[in-house]
Amino acid sequence: MSRPAVEVADILRAQGRRFLDQYQSSFSFQQLKVFRALQACRTATLGGHLDACPKCGHQAISYNSCRNRHCPKCQTQARQRWLAQRERELLPTTYFHVVFSVPHELNVLALTNASLFYNLLFTASAATALEVAADPKHLGADIGMLSILHTWGQNLLLHPHIHCVIPAGGFSLDHSSWIKPRYPFFLPVKVLSRVFRGKFLDALKRHYRRHKLLCAGPSLGLAESHEFHRLIRSLYKKDWVVYAKPAFGDPIHVLRYLGRYTHRVAISNHRLVSFDGERVTFRWKDYAHGSQKKVMTLSAIEFQRRFFLHVLPKGFVRIRHFGFLANRFRSPRLALGRKLLATVHSSTTSHLPSLCQATSWHCPRCDAVMVIVQRFQAHELQGPSSTFDSS
Repeated sequence: MSRPAVEVADILRAQGRRFLDQYQSSFSFQQLKVFRALQACRTATLGGHLDACPKCGHQAISYNSCRNRHCPKCQTQARQRWLAQRERELLPTTYFHVVFSVPHELNVLALTNASLFYNLLFTASAATALEVAADPKHLGADIGMLSILHTWGQNLLLHPHIHCVIPAGGFSLDHSSWIKPRYPFFLPVKVLSRVFRGKFLDALKRHYRRHKLLCAGPSLGLAESHEFHRLIRSLYKKDWVVYAKPAFGDPIHVLRYLGRYTHRVAISNHRLVSFDGERVTFRWKDYAHGSQKKVMTLSAIEFQRRFFLHVLPKGFVRIRHFGFLANRFRSPRLALGRKLLATVHSSTTSHLPSLCQATSWHCPRCDAVMVIVQRFQAHELQGPSSTFDSS
């Protein structure tokens, strides 16, 4: 893939000071940490290393990356490492993709209660899928699922939702057989929507009664009990969006599909079209109007404000496993699943090296993989006598 014309880091370096002057008072420490990491990523500030080609001898200096999980430049290798670990956990069956979303009226609570709100999104969506799947009317099976949190929409505004990747079927309740789904979309989405709505709102009311919800800033009005319960009543009347796709692919397709979601950040550098020093233009899909491809232009300040809405709390786990894929009994359940599916687990190992190698830096002259021969501290690259340039 070609190098993008502009990067998020370019915008931060050019307009970051003005942005902080306006918003730093409402910035969390974690947001400020991400801001500084992205500004410094792959610059002399973080030090660097000398790479050499073992074949033709070509040498070049590379600056170190920040490795922050919110950085658009640092997720490719992390994604490939994660996918290589997940490869051995795939079952020889097709998989479904289900998405759980909450109404935009709840965004004000997500802003002031990020950790609690996103944890609730995980638990309510997982409990919904597990409960509906266990019902003999729909599947009557013990299922497993991998859930991934995304907090953004294509326009960078807040849009919390959970992507779930679920093996097609599950164990009978006595774990003696594998039960295949009877619906083309795994489970009926209208049932999932109603159950999810009830579980999420009931938990939200419980947290409110126990004074665990912070109602401040944009959610200050909800500190009044009658306002909060008026909102809850209105949300019970709405149809919540649960989206399901038909089953897709074999394990190799599942890996590739997962790679599109697991380590995604709010916006990739390749979606950026231009930056003139004051305004940022980027591509987006308008899902409300048939997924039309459009272009949006924002001031650099507004672009940064939207981008930093999606910084997660420190240590927050955004990829989780539930059901028979939960950590405590994943290995024995996977072994049982392969046995019940009565087939040899298709190995994708032969495909993974090429995926991993694609993330290595290749020599621009002969295409051999470059190797590190020397490392440098930041002061060695920034000193007055330094003549190093980034590759």
